[in-house]
Amino acid sequence: MASDIDEIDRRLLAELQRDGTLSVDQLSERVALSRNACWRRVKRLEEDGVITGRVALVDADKLGLGLSVFILIRTSNHDPDWLQKFRAAVTGFAEITGVYRMSGDLDYVLRARVADVKAYDRLYQRLIAKVALSDVSASFVMEEIKETTIVPVELR
Repeated sequence: MASDIDEIDRRLLAELQRDGTLSVDQLSERVALSRNACWRRVKRLEEDGVITGRVALVDADKLGLGLSVFILIRTSNHDPDWLQKFRAAVTGFAEITGVYRMSGDLDYVLRARVADVKAYDRLYQRLIAKVALSDVSASFVMEEIKETTIVPVELR
């Protein structure tokens, strides 16, 4: 699939990642394509699953969710039933915005957005009530230096 993505597609993807509200006319002007050719390429990228959605990014602080938390999990249980229960638990919490199975010392890293430490504790209590975990620790983000949703499509 990556070999099917040419330079024009990469420019289209870069522009759409910067501003998903661009009209086809605006987008075609920015990448120097005709309107129809631009529309066909965007539709193909959507159909091929390269473009998976379009969203509005919001300011978590303005929504009262100013604390980012990384939840570090180790477990001694790796059987399929436990994994199914774990997946159901973590995907069921709106506060958990990312879940990653890791190599190395940690089994899972979760990213969450909450109002404060008390809200994190409530999330933690609800999580451990749903699934058995061997070791859970949390790191609270003191400063977000870089946070982006942009995939570096223009890098080679």
